[in-house]
Amino acid sequence: MAATPTVDTDPGPARRLLVIGGAEDKRHRRLVLRRFVELAGGSDAEVVVIPTASSVPDEAVQVYRNVFTRLRARSVSVVHPRDRAEAAHPELAERIEAATGVFITGGNQLKLGQLLVGTPVHDAIRRAYDRGVVVSGTSAGASVLSRYMISMGEEGISPRQRTSQLTAGLDLLPGVIIDQHFEQRTRYARLLSLVAASPSLLGVGIDEDTAAEIVNERTLTVVGSGSVYVVDGRGAVTDAHEARRDAPLLVSGATVHSLPYGATFDLVDVRLTDFVERHPEVAVVTSRTDVHEAARTFAAGLR
Repeated sequence: MAATPTVDTDPGPARRLLVIGGAEDKRHRRLVLRRFVELAGGSDAEVVVIPTASSVPDEAVQVYRNVFTRLRARSVSVVHPRDRAEAAHPELAERIEAATGVFITGGNQLKLGQLLVGTPVHDAIRRAYDRGVVVSGTSAGASVLSRYMISMGEEGISPRQRTSQLTAGLDLLPGVIIDQHFEQRTRYARLLSLVAASPSLLGVGIDEDTAAEIVNERTLTVVGSGSVYVVDGRGAVTDAHEARRDAPLLVSGATVHSLPYGATFDLVDVRLTDFVERHPEVAVVTSRTDVHEAARTFAAGLR
């Protein structure tokens, strides 16, 4: 009698993203960056910083090297292609291959799209993500993690036609559009206008000093002092297909989920799955003043 073939049900390593809304606390509790180092292996973490989006890449590297070193990461290296030709250099891919955590800094997301997307560095990030390396980005580095990223757009609370633009991203998170600095820069309008035009895509807006930890492109858990907003336009009525340029958009029936620290959300079923009340010892009480003070120290580095 022939043996029954075995079926390999091992799903492989969990794929993890830590998507940060920008201006994360680098001086005090550092909950978001601490979580990144934990996911990267703690004291065994081998971190690669990609500062390509920044207008001051050397300063950005120094700030994050200081933070990650203080958080006990084993090593911090840099991958900084200055053009697409450099992004094909084998040494850069090798550094990513050796990493346990990849961190993409803020800056100009259109620059990331032009210099990284579709290059061997992009391929190396994708392979690292698929084998379980945590990939994180803050601000512009957050936007580029999705398949389509917001590369420009007007801010405000009233959505208008054709005032925002989508560009190809790294495609680690399909089906989602990410926006950052969400409350602080009043970006509700541009995210809602893009979701109205592409209702198959969920909009995810992330506040400063806040992160969406996403496992296997499905389970989202909120970390940090602000909130993550999920905008679902699948059932909305909109005139996005016919509104004239700059006209206010009709968007009726979109659902908005506001998720604070401790909330867990299913991005596939589009529903809240859990909410764990904060413990007093880990509750984030950082004021907005503290967050902006931390942001202002970015270029100067940490003392």
